Amino acid sequence: MGLAAGLDKNGAAIDGFAQLGFGFVEIGTVTPRAQPGNPKPRIFRLPQAEAIINRMGFNNLGVDNLIERVRAARYQGVLGINIGKNFDTPVERAVDDYLICLDKVYNHASYITVNVSSPNTPGLRSLQFGDSLKQLLDALAVRREELALSHGKRVPVAIKIAPDMTDEETALVASALLESGMDAVIATNTTLGREGVEGLEHGNEAGGLSGAPVREKSTHTVKVLAGELAGRMPIIAAGGITEGRHAAEKIAAGASLVQIYSGFIYKGPALIRESVDAIAAMPGR
Repeated sequence: MGLAAGLDKNGAAIDGFAQLGFGFVEIGTVTPRAQPGNPKPRIFRLPQAEAIINRMGFNNLGVDNLIERVRAARYQGVLGINIGKNFDTPVERAVDDYLICLDKVYNHASYITVNVSSPNTPGLRSLQFGDSLKQLLDALAVRREELALSHGKRVPVAIKIAPDMTDEETALVASALLESGMDAVIATNTTLGREGVEGLEHGNEAGGLSGAPVREKSTHTVKVLAGELAGRMPIIAAGGITEGRHAAEKIAAGASLVQIYSGFIYKGPALIRESVDAIAAMPGR
């Protein structure tokens, strides 16, 4: 049971989150250069639906600041660092930003997540498809091997995908991840859909929807990935876990690990223990 990226974008509270009982903590998304993100207001609670809509836009203090925070932290557990591209970097140059971040965070992360699925950076989601995805994955794979040689260790790389793809598109992504030698996939990021929040205050705000309304869509994506990957790559499930049994559902769907964010906002640290207990109580555990 881990903390999903986005809550601690700058690594400011690594030790605090670690003490709440998380098995692993993921920080970021971080970009090469600091950027303010989208104009405020940019995050909206929809409590009736246990949901959140955000259009933060990768607001962060930059990768160098994040590394300083990681160095200052006492936490010795599993730390993921989530990387992205700057808002003003053209999509055709996005690979450059990812490689800059990969180089800088490599020696400080237990694993690295490549975020190509946030809906709040223009053009970013296009990197999940076709030649754009292949070029990105190939570049990451080559640089990771170079870094593994120079640092004397191989840091796993995960790709975080959106819940809004068709089954066929998800299958193509799974194939591309296997072909490029990526180490894991995180399913999923927020959705652009608005099912479950129709008519609610703030329900039509622009941005990514997270929380309970994305649960079924996210779990379906996990199932499709599990069928395509057939155990050849671990799946980290995120999306809509607001009760312990929802975490167990993700594991049953084929995930190896789970993460929470919006559910943690609404339910607090008790959700961590509740989820761990629910998973432990699954048949065969």
